[in-house]
Amino acid sequence: MHGWIILDKPHGLGSTQAVSAVKRALRDSGAGKCKVGHGGTLDPLATGVLPIAVGEATKLAGRMLDSDKIYDFTIAFGAQTDTLDLEGAVIATSDVRPTWAEAEAVLPRFTGPIEQVPPAYSAILIDGQRAYDLARSGADVEMKTRAVTVHGLQISSPQGERIEAITLTAHVSKGTYIRSLARDIALALGTVGHVTMLRRIKAGPFTLDSAISLDKLRHAANERAIGSLMLPLTAGLDDIPALPVSPDQALMLRQGKVLTGITATTGLYLAMDRDIPVALVRSDDREIIVVRGFNLMSKDDD
Repeated sequence: MHGWIILDKPHGLGSTQAVSAVKRALRDSGAGKCKVGHGGTLDPLATGVLPIAVGEATKLAGRMLDSDKIYDFTIAFGAQTDTLDLEGAVIATSDVRPTWAEAEAVLPRFTGPIEQVPPAYSAILIDGQRAYDLARSGADVEMKTRAVTVHGLQISSPQGERIEAITLTAHVSKGTYIRSLARDIALALGTVGHVTMLRRIKAGPFTLDSAISLDKLRHAANERAIGSLMLPLTAGLDDIPALPVSPDQALMLRQGKVLTGITATTGLYLAMDRDIPVALVRSDDREIIVVRGFNLMSKDDD
């Protein structure tokens, strides 16, 4: 099995636990032992699109980590927690409540390239330790500012006068922390806040339209039909143009050799031998160079 299972991750489940659930489902379905990995961590309190790579698709998991994401999230005003979400202890309060118009007016400040300080309760490594482990131990955790990009930010909840909470949709680059974004928006409005709802609706090319529940995954595993829920490996590369190659050229690429004399615009391509993905390649000065090879063969090649 090689491809993607897109989970609609439920509240309370960690990304590592989600991977374990897929591994278990694959075993129960009779697929045997497979490589499995996720394409972008989601907090346990977050829900939504979690791409799970299976087999050779795991070679693309890193690329998925680098992709843009889209989230729906709700900021509750009046209290800030140490975790910046519902899980933490309240560390600051405010009686100030913004208006819908004030919230809309402040959003341009958080659109485009911005700098943000990640939450202390995050998986970032500090001197070899996870920041959340240091924070939970009571250590004074100093997080470094990072540059991220917010491609789009809009309010999706109804208008009102003084508002207790607001729901927004954010299209963000890799490395963006929605909890930090919520904290900073609240502070810019002269109050404090924390995230009460966080749902990822898109990760790279994958959306909720192709996401399945854990119950559906388990049912398919019991029916030994889990393959029907999987998207092909190429689904994670739908933004990459295909480059047809001959069987002989495919063999050379599988051996890591450089192809010469092929005219293609400089950039990334997916080398395809008929309908079989051979490698993610880069075209550069009439040379085709392997970036990531796939160990896939057609039945005719067996």
